[in-house]
Amino acid sequence: MGILDRFSLRGRIALVTAGAGPLFGSSISQALAEAGATVITASRSRDRNAQYAEELRQAGYDAHGMQVDLSDSASILRLRDELIERFGRLDVLVNSALARDGHAGRLEEQTPDTWMRSAAGDFAGLFQICQAFLPGMTAKGRGSIINISSIYGVVSNDPTIYEGTDMVQPPTYNFVKAGMINFTRYLACYYGKQGVRANCISPGGYFNHQPAPFVEQYCKRVPIGRMLGNDDIQGAVVFLASDASAYITGENLMVDGGWTSL
Repeated sequence: MGILDRFSLRGRIALVTAGAGPLFGSSISQALAEAGATVITASRSRDRNAQYAEELRQAGYDAHGMQVDLSDSASILRLRDELIERFGRLDVLVNSALARDGHAGRLEEQTPDTWMRSAAGDFAGLFQICQAFLPGMTAKGRGSIINISSIYGVVSNDPTIYEGTDMVQPPTYNFVKAGMINFTRYLACYYGKQGVRANCISPGGYFNHQPAPFVEQYCKRVPIGRMLGNDDIQGAVVFLASDASAYITGENLMVDGGWTSL
């Protein structure tokens, strides 16, 4: 098998949670589709996912939209059953969804309920969707789980980049993203001998039209000199989903423009 063939995802079935989202999700789904995978996107809005899947099909790719609420155990099981009924198996699971309603406010402004809301999707949902699909992967002896964490799961945020803005980095975000990284290592160690690989990607700050002072201060700090864009995470996802990374598991790949090297 040539090196380019090892990057191909032809014949693979891939699920991307929040895979129709305007930030990482849609970019990830597109990359997997371009690499040849049959891509399923899923989030709370079936209509949004169906619409985005249609856009991918119009571009010549094999894509489908489904629905899942990661804070609802029954919804996760319904997604699993629907996907397996339609496609027979799952080869690649990309967990890119984030329970943003629980990530708001400074530490002194947050409550136990704030933390429980963030944990409902980002901890319980992550655990349950992996739990739902792992038996099928181990039965087939092959699978790749890719969790989308953050630089803030590895290092704390730099408060100085928020100066001159009303932006706040909530502590719940750091908490769940750090937990995701170590949960990935757990999956890698327990399921590696059954053919399932688990890796994490920790992106840097994503440009989303933040206030100018923040963007300027962020870009000055990061070695590459700019914020992360839509295309920057795509190669890492395809690499970890494909046979090109067949001997890589339990890793946290930093896609941060050198932020954590400082």
